[in-house]
Amino acid sequence: MNNEQLVVTSSPHVRDDTSVSQIMWSVVFALIPAMLAAVYYFKIQALGIILVSVLGAVITEFLFQKARGKRVTITDGSAVITGILLALTLPPTSPLWMVLVGSMVAIGLGKQVFGGLGYNPFNPALVGRAFLMAAYPVLMTSWTLDGQTTATPLNLMKMEGLGTDYWSLFIGHVGGSLGETSAFALLLGAAYLIYKGYINWRIPAGMLGTVFILTLILGEDPIFHLFAGGLILGAFFMATDMVTSPITKRGRWIFGIGAGLIVVIIRLWGGYPEGVMYSILLMNTTVPLLNRYTRPRSLGEVT
Repeated sequence: MNNEQLVVTSSPHVRDDTSVSQIMWSVVFALIPAMLAAVYYFKIQALGIILVSVLGAVITEFLFQKARGKRVTITDGSAVITGILLALTLPPTSPLWMVLVGSMVAIGLGKQVFGGLGYNPFNPALVGRAFLMAAYPVLMTSWTLDGQTTATPLNLMKMEGLGTDYWSLFIGHVGGSLGETSAFALLLGAAYLIYKGYINWRIPAGMLGTVFILTLILGEDPIFHLFAGGLILGAFFMATDMVTSPITKRGRWIFGIGAGLIVVIIRLWGGYPEGVMYSILLMNTTVPLLNRYTRPRSLGEVT
């Protein structure tokens, strides 16, 4: 006779030994190719921006948690990711004091005021970038390449109707923010995260697929729009943030498609050449509704 006890518990019934810290540091590892590409193209400027952004994010998180009497969790890697992602959205000419301000805002206003990791409704790195874009628009739109002042491919396309060859976009030899350059480096890291199961493929597939299809229908160059700007960075590393993205399969598709639609609208008809930041922040606001109305119906449930 089997004398084993039957243990009855609430969901979830399927568990995993993977910790938050493991996931966070895996994302940091996945971003190494993009950081190396940034340093290769923009030299010591890029390294300084990344280091100051990460240090500012970690120190701000430490101070907020100490002030709130909470356990200090700066070793979990979440603040490091925020610092890296913010740095990758900044121009290589960004003054270090501005980088520090942006990282403090990203952690302080984008994360800690809501209660910390798991409670923030918006992607913290994008909150920091949005603040810098509003506060220092001139500094945030100054670009260099090989030591020369230049325009980003999206700016050239929007203002002069000029595109950039695909190879330059793919390897990263173009003007832009630190993480907007090498699509190849970003895709390497994204492939690793998908392989590990740490990001869901539906959001980037919906976002990239929507941009590709709509730009093709509207007579634009879809390959150019996929590789130009911060679309790859945003689709794989920001829109897929576990805290600020939907948890249901249908919700993820809607989130990705909605973000892609907003990107196309801003790029083609807006006054600003890039729309990835705003698309993700706007779709972040829909996540509670998406989680609620795309929840799978329980067996026998009547709505």
